[in-house]
Amino acid sequence: MNVHVLKVKFNFNGKEDVLYPVILQNNSQLILVDCGYAGFMPLIEEAAQRKGLNLQKLTGIIITHHDIDHMGSLAAFKEKYPNIKIYSSVIEERYIGGKEKSLRLTQAEEMYHTLPEEHKPGALYFQEMLRSVHTVPVDHTLPEDESLIFMDAMKIIQTPGHMPGHISIYLEDSKTLIAADAVVYEKGELEIANPHFTLDLPEAVRSVSKLQAFDMATLVCYHGGVVEANIQQGLHNLALKYASAISSTR
Repeated sequence: MNVHVLKVKFNFNGKEDVLYPVILQNNSQLILVDCGYAGFMPLIEEAAQRKGLNLQKLTGIIITHHDIDHMGSLAAFKEKYPNIKIYSSVIEERYIGGKEKSLRLTQAEEMYHTLPEEHKPGALYFQEMLRSVHTVPVDHTLPEDESLIFMDAMKIIQTPGHMPGHISIYLEDSKTLIAADAVVYEKGELEIANPHFTLDLPEAVRSVSKLQAFDMATLVCYHGGVVEANIQQGLHNLALKYASAISSTR
């Protein structure tokens, strides 16, 4: 299986940022893992072209969780490529498909009244962004540890915390772990993604510890990109940093 890490540059609030979606390719499948904010489809298509990939051959999209920067362009992809299949965890399916209200929107609404007045206009704008995300029915849900028939040597890992149904993906043949937002890479170190906005921080830390069980040559973070050195030590240090978050809930 070929693993293609895309580098998608964009401007957000006047600052340059980068996301790292992944495309998985074998003889019969071309699977995109996460698809950016609304309006990102052309950026992802361009990034794929730079890798020599034609998304006209896209067969599916895996959404690791229903945050706006991971599924914002999903409806656009489904409209342009109607034959693709959409995959997610069992828990996230209800939010991606619009059966239940976004947990991130619920969190944003509940936090709004605790914010300083100067932050409230931006918070309202963020809520509107969340409400504007188009939901898309999920075709297949992905149980943990299931070796998918359409992708050899690929395992789904349940990594809750950031979102309750968050998943990561492990590729045995290349020892590659696609972390999504289970961890991010910032300033040369692994970190919890937005710890103050993580829905269950102790659970997120337990997910970091869970990832240490995998033999990794490459770790791909949706925010931060590819990590190839000192992965296990970085995960250990991160779990240790937040150890009190776990112990305080026991």
